[in-house]
Amino acid sequence: MLQGWIQIGLTLVIILAITPVFGDYIARVYLSQKTLLDRVLSPVDRLIWSLSGVNTQTQMTGWQYARAILYSNLAMAILLFVMLMLQGVLPLNPTGLGAPTWDTALHTTISFVTNTNQQHYSGETTYSYFSQMLGLGFMFFTSAATGIAVAIAFIRGLTGRPLGNFYVDLTLAITRILLPISIVGTILLVAAGTPETLAGAVLVPTLEDPTLSQAIALGPVAHFEIIKQLGENGGGFFAINSAHPFENPNGFTNLIQILTMMAIPTSMIYTYGVIADNRKQAWLVFGMVFILYVTFIIVTAMGEYGGNPLVNSILGSSQPNLEGKEVRFGWAQSALYAVTTTGTMTGAVNSMHDSFMPAGGFILLSNLFLQIIWGGQGTGTAYLFSYLILTVFVTGLMVGRTPEFLGRKIEKNEVVLTSFLLLLVHPIFVLFPGAIALAFPEQLAGISNPGFHGLAQVMYEYASATANNGSGLEGLADSQPAATALWWNLSTCLSLLGGRYIPIVALLLLADGMSQKQPVPFTTGTLRTDTVLFTGVTAGVILIMGALSFFPILALGPIAEAFQLAKGA
Repeated sequence: MLQGWIQIGLTLVIILAITPVFGDYIARVYLSQKTLLDRVLSPVDRLIWSLSGVNTQTQMTGWQYARAILYSNLAMAILLFVMLMLQGVLPLNPTGLGAPTWDTALHTTISFVTNTNQQHYSGETTYSYFSQMLGLGFMFFTSAATGIAVAIAFIRGLTGRPLGNFYVDLTLAITRILLPISIVGTILLVAAGTPETLAGAVLVPTLEDPTLSQAIALGPVAHFEIIKQLGENGGGFFAINSAHPFENPNGFTNLIQILTMMAIPTSMIYTYGVIADNRKQAWLVFGMVFILYVTFIIVTAMGEYGGNPLVNSILGSSQPNLEGKEVRFGWAQSALYAVTTTGTMTGAVNSMHDSFMPAGGFILLSNLFLQIIWGGQGTGTAYLFSYLILTVFVTGLMVGRTPEFLGRKIEKNEVVLTSFLLLLVHPIFVLFPGAIALAFPEQLAGISNPGFHGLAQVMYEYASATANNGSGLEGLADSQPAATALWWNLSTCLSLLGGRYIPIVALLLLADGMSQKQPVPFTTGTLRTDTVLFTGVTAGVILIMGALSFFPILALGPIAEAFQLAKGA
């Protein structure tokens, strides 16, 4: 037990050490300050902007920034969809895979362009190396860079600066952040045993009968794996994702994956502090989220270490719950990874979330509902500070002060956009399709588990899609040729699109409105937002809002399942 907690503790210490260093670097990139990579990459940036006709001096409004995102993402989605449908005639297809069904290709396209990577397919048997490397891999970079750009534009708006230029921000996110780290990370993963090859599957004789052969899938996995984690993408090269020994061979690669999926969302909070020149508030917000994150890890890990009471009663002793887990990671690293991947909206898995105890299921669903521990790539930071704006308004009403944030008044437009973003969009795209699926369990849902766990499976699928996470409790017939696959592919597409682009537009409009406000002078009557008290109130607002929207699902899902398990049913 002690070894597992030590592993978790050391990982958290490394995360704390990385945050200010990487956060300061990201701020320097977007403040156009000197960095170590300038001499090499500045000419590359200028070449890209010159060839693409981008005027780097052009500043965009909120609507212009949003349109640039929507148009570019639409163009990339069309390109990817065509590529997947023509897979059978394209190169780098050593196993001769044909095109997937149109609905699978559509779902994959929308899933990857929205930085969700929800997979209703098995990677090694559905998509070729060409599709995975040049199609899905391309989206790994661009979808993650889009989220970073939105966060930077949002931070600029909050601090009274122009929002910037989307194409410039997108390019910098790729060339200065994602690509350099991915190159170094790929080398580390290859050295640690992750394959990186264009060779086809290897045929080996089986242990049961040497005359029979088994095909062992290979591929260019290492470079795919690092950007999958760094960009909070989460889509696996193989069906079982990072539980596969080629995607995640050992404890060292597991540590790299956890650190890379945490690197950007944790550091972006510090980046805000640098740009806003208020590191104190950044550390307070970071501390709030970190405390919730650690609490969630402890609850999940204790549930897995305690094991299943029904199994323990048969064994006559208390044993950790290792169902659905890789023994090379055990209960501690599985719990840490699960809370991290659902908190950061990465969606990769090194164990099967379906097999977690009810306490773990409660936490994983809560992460998807709250979306701020640590939240999606870039957008999680924007969500956090949207909650700060909402808290400023609520506390301002309570104490009779004019609500202000960073010296700018919070008025009707900001409250409407923030409330719409935080209180309506996510519940609508989770609860509505989930209710429809549950109303027709045989025709639409294809639920494998009856009762409370089946409800959790359905709601997890839509919460994962809307939060742009991509992980799943599985147990749903959502892959072709299952009869219910068409429903899952198309219905989750709506949640994917709604959960991604409506919040992005709302965030940009909110930031644009804040940037145009005249700053008001700081007085003794100004409500300070960089205090422990205000940060604590913000945590309360976050938890209360999440409970009001989604507690019934938690009560009818993992909480009811826990009571059922305690009863011995």
